Amino acid sequence: MKLRLGVIFGGRSGEHEIAIRSARTVAEQADPEKYEIVPVAITNEGVWLSPAESAGMVGLDNRQESADSKRNGVAASFLTGEWLATLDVVFPVLHGTFGEDGTIQGLLEMADIPYVGCGVLASSTGMDKAFMKTLFRDAGLPICDYVWFLRDEWERHRDLTLQQVETKLGFPCFVKPANLGSSVGVSKAADRDALAAAISLAAEYDRKIIVEECIDMREIECAVMGNDAPEASLPGEYIIRDESKKFLDYTEKYSGTGNNEFVVPAPVSDELSNKIRQMAVTAFKAIDGSGLARVDFFLRKDTGALLVNEINTMPGLTDASGFPKMWAGTGKSFPQVIDELVELATQRHNDTKRNRTDR
Repeated sequence: MKLRLGVIFGGRSGEHEIAIRSARTVAEQADPEKYEIVPVAITNEGVWLSPAESAGMVGLDNRQESADSKRNGVAASFLTGEWLATLDVVFPVLHGTFGEDGTIQGLLEMADIPYVGCGVLASSTGMDKAFMKTLFRDAGLPICDYVWFLRDEWERHRDLTLQQVETKLGFPCFVKPANLGSSVGVSKAADRDALAAAISLAAEYDRKIIVEECIDMREIECAVMGNDAPEASLPGEYIIRDESKKFLDYTEKYSGTGNNEFVVPAPVSDELSNKIRQMAVTAFKAIDGSGLARVDFFLRKDTGALLVNEINTMPGLTDASGFPKMWAGTGKSFPQVIDELVELATQRHNDTKRNRTDR
């Protein structure tokens, strides 16, 4: 019998479009002999759409759904848990806020439904770049210099905030929303004016802003899968053709400009490759990860030092994304990856159910 795999995607996030692309890849690559895909889109406004309304967004035909299960009926039954209970496993293909930050994970925990990916704690700590770095430091992982502050602090004390960044980091530096990915709202600032503009942009996406030192480095990634005994893929690296555009912003990553190529394995020594994989697993365990994640590294060109930049607990799964490419380069096709993630979701759910809830 096929598993009913609910693919929830879209969401109220600046990464909404990437989540749709990721969900389309999952729907296309999941073995049709094993899974009945039940797509559920969440609009930018937070409206939950029915499978019939969602199917076309991920290239599926769901014409068998009756008209009375449209938006309002699905939303109502979902909130009472009746509709959600018809699913065997949920794959929350939601990037960024309200999807990768523990919120949807908490809903699924309350509904007692197995789901792919990290739990509530790992998702929330892995989403917040400032908190994440604290956990990395406690785990003994090397990280770059950074400062963080709240949007309210920026709006009330602009000059003081600019001075703080200039004193601790200098220029150039990178400015990011603390709780977002896919390079959304990220800017490189070369002077005070550019820094002010970059902070204002990041503040449009999040109440917490993080500013990191800019170093001459290579960007290397590593994919991780597992629960209590996670494993890491071969690392991959974005090779930049136009050296004048070293910063991989949203457009460079996803629009297919041809300026970058993701190579697996990354052109590094076997010794360094093993170190990257070991550190990726350490970072995964540092946030108590489960299911999947992608760990991003900086390799300094001046000293050769390897730094952990951040972890993504629901990495991009599009045809342009590194996560599926790294596992393909390690010998696992994306259909195999989906199978493993579903199995890991079930294992974690069963392990959680061992916990006593009585006194």
